[in-house]
Amino acid sequence: MTPLDTHLHHVTLHTPDGAFSVIADETDVLASGWTAEINELLTLIHPQLRGGTSRTSQVPEDGAHPVLAQAQQAVEAYYSGDFTAVDSVSVRQHSGPFREHAWAVLREVRAGQPLSYAQYAQRAGSPAAIRAAAGACAKNATALFVPCHRIIRTDGGLGGFRYGVEIKQSLLQREAAPAPSPRADPRLASPAR
Repeated sequence: MTPLDTHLHHVTLHTPDGAFSVIADETDVLASGWTAEINELLTLIHPQLRGGTSRTSQVPEDGAHPVLAQAQQAVEAYYSGDFTAVDSVSVRQHSGPFREHAWAVLREVRAGQPLSYAQYAQRAGSPAAIRAAAGACAKNATALFVPCHRIIRTDGGLGGFRYGVEIKQSLLQREAAPAPSPRADPRLASPAR
């Protein structure tokens, strides 16, 4: 965990899809994504939420930052197969009313049930606003916690993704795979049976 200013801190985690960084203030995740470049993520945060970045503060001696700790646990649980773990992480983004509502709607899209951009626009209450819905995905600063990767093209194509379509495809494939049963006997899946 590294201090960014008196209110913002960050952590970079290692995931199967590469480095995943999170920036948070004292109450919410403000930016997250598959990059180790903190300055890149910092630019995604709305200026009203970002504040000044020239001052630094110390992270508490115990290294504990409740928001980052919760985010880290959620990311680890997600990559262990608990795709709902990221739902409880508090995020904050700032924009116009449609985009903020569209981000809230994104949090309701379940893993393994991707929507097309048209379906997403309809769920956001503006069926004709497909481009605005796509824009909400493109401007989403809190990737994974606000799962914009679950929105795909109407023809089944992946569409764009800030962190690359390879990561988007990996996330969608991971979420489509059935979770292993905790009671499953791995010996029954043996080719010898």
